[in-house]
Amino acid sequence: MRYFSYGLVGFFLFSSVVLAQPEGRRMGRRPPRREVIATENAPAAIGPYSQAVRVGPTLYCSGQIPIDPATNQLITGLIEDQTRRVLDNLGAVLKAAQMSFGDVVKVTVYLTDLNNYGAMNSVYAEYFSDAKPARAAVEVSRLPKDVGIEIECIAVKNR
Repeated sequence: MRYFSYGLVGFFLFSSVVLAQPEGRRMGRRPPRREVIATENAPAAIGPYSQAVRVGPTLYCSGQIPIDPATNQLITGLIEDQTRRVLDNLGAVLKAAQMSFGDVVKVTVYLTDLNNYGAMNSVYAEYFSDAKPARAAVEVSRLPKDVGIEIECIAVKNR
């Protein structure tokens, strides 16, 4: 009977130590590495943030606005032109992480005028014709540099 008692006590002590550890530390596993992704083919960050951060197979892309990275000039005018520039910028960040629009699983579109939704959507559909990610589109009162659109996304690389 003593052996059984010590066995249970030992089991519970061992279990509580293992279960109290963070998920990535169990059984000798390390948490996924955090890697900052940056490219000159998309506008440089205009604040204290990264263009994207990869954790394991997941890439978190910061919002892109319609700035031409070659000239550092804002694209103004038609929302279709702004949307195309934003998606080209996101595409450059995805490419820097060895990903594509096919790896994108979630998109958030911020518009300063929801009346531009249809025009934005027609350009958006050109970039996401095959693998359509989950998406939210919201109207906001203002965006950085007073642009009309900002888009952010999350991508997952399935190897």
